[in-house]
Amino acid sequence: MAHRTDLDLDLEERRRVLDAWALKRRQIAVLEAEAAELLIEQLVIHDQDVAESPYHRDAIYRSMIAEFSAAARIPRSSMEFAFADARSLRDSMPGVRAAFAEGRITAAHVREIVRAGAVVAEAIANRRADAAVMGLFETAALVVAECDTAARTRAHAREVAASLAGETVVERHRRAAKDRSVSVTSLDDGLALLTAVLPEWIALAIQDRLTHVAREVIGARETREPQLDPSAIDPGADAVHAEDVDLADPFFDAFLADPFAPAILADTSADTTADAASAVRDSTPGTDSGADADFGADADADAGMIFSDDRATFARDPLSDVERIPADERSLDEIRADVLADMLLTATPSTAIGDALDDVHARIQVTVAATTLAGLDDRPAQLDGHGALDADIARALAGRNSGWTRLFLDPSGLVVETDTYTPTTAMKRFLRARDQHCRFPGCRMPVHRSEIDHNHDHAKGGRTAVDNLAHFCRTHHALKHPDVPDPHRWTAQQRPGGSITWTSPLGRAYTDRTPRRVMFI
Repeated sequence: MAHRTDLDLDLEERRRVLDAWALKRRQIAVLEAEAAELLIEQLVIHDQDVAESPYHRDAIYRSMIAEFSAAARIPRSSMEFAFADARSLRDSMPGVRAAFAEGRITAAHVREIVRAGAVVAEAIANRRADAAVMGLFETAALVVAECDTAARTRAHAREVAASLAGETVVERHRRAAKDRSVSVTSLDDGLALLTAVLPEWIALAIQDRLTHVAREVIGARETREPQLDPSAIDPGADAVHAEDVDLADPFFDAFLADPFAPAILADTSADTTADAASAVRDSTPGTDSGADADFGADADADAGMIFSDDRATFARDPLSDVERIPADERSLDEIRADVLADMLLTATPSTAIGDALDDVHARIQVTVAATTLAGLDDRPAQLDGHGALDADIARALAGRNSGWTRLFLDPSGLVVETDTYTPTTAMKRFLRARDQHCRFPGCRMPVHRSEIDHNHDHAKGGRTAVDNLAHFCRTHHALKHPDVPDPHRWTAQQRPGGSITWTSPLGRAYTDRTPRRVMFI
């Protein structure tokens, strides 16, 4: 029998803690499902009360919400959402309800599926889709929800809903665009919350541009230097320039030879040096050159001077009067907020500057069918990683951007080829189109903020090929860096079809499946 080392015991304990935590999270999900079932029971009581007193429908509903929010000590709006989710589970989503009850998905997953499913429910209510479509939506949504995060489930479910009820999505987006607004809410400590309700693609473009500018500021602040006037002898409010100095002044020639060199006052005679130093002190108000002058006065007089070790030679410090620029220690969020304020307060809307479409310099990734781009249909495009995009907006963006790439998809919706010529550029475009975001499980950092990684290290023979390359954000890329100690280093291996399997230091495998572009249901 092999001897068990301390490392084996340590790994076993770490795995035990991880497994116990994962089990507890699943038990929590089951308890949340049971709580949802109780809300469903309450909805039955509510409906009976409304049937008996239909004229008091609103009062009955408000009373129910108030009762449950007070009992659970949660906000009214959260309670309303919980009841709305429970009603959807009861009335139209039996598959999601069953998965929730078994702990295969969490309350957060349910919330995202229900919200996305509202588009399908509206299409069914308006008789633009058959009732059976909701079952297809449930099945497609659960494929991702049972193996991925709630955030990724939201993006996936919205894309599925758009493919099943495309016309309804476009109409909803156009109606919602009328709700654009800007508001200010006062906060504590002299701050305020500026809220802008905008079309999603515009908000994402703004966020990306602010982040890009902020990173440029952070990258440049390490090398920032004061911008001084080279012609000024004494810069400041009352600057002294070369033309202000008498040509007969013996220091003028020295200044012309080296404007930044200090004027050295030196003499081999100690008496001369002492006299010069005394003259400097005597010229300083409030100093006393007598024998009884206190040490503090001499120290003040010596400020801004540079002395040799024996104090026989001294010079005025050329940097003593230079204005110091404080180090920029702002965080990324602080800089983004400052840049936003600068842009809004200094820009003037005009036809010269351009409208929102003409002036988008941020990076967003959109997928649109060729038939939609040609105007043959109005199927929604995809704002990658977020959901549907109005076809008119996609066409408008396409007309103002030359960086579009034609994609070829296999029957399952995977990108398999790009229509470009330069090999390096083609591979990068292929990977951007395939990955959409960081390929660590659950991460949604977009590809343009991520790095392309050789899954099998290039230094160890890894090929520079699309089946060995994937986008990882900086945080997750660092997990597999060679400098990370072996007990804490992760590995990533790409599987056929583009799926990435990450292996943790505990030996656990987590797979990130390749995002699909279209849903064939």
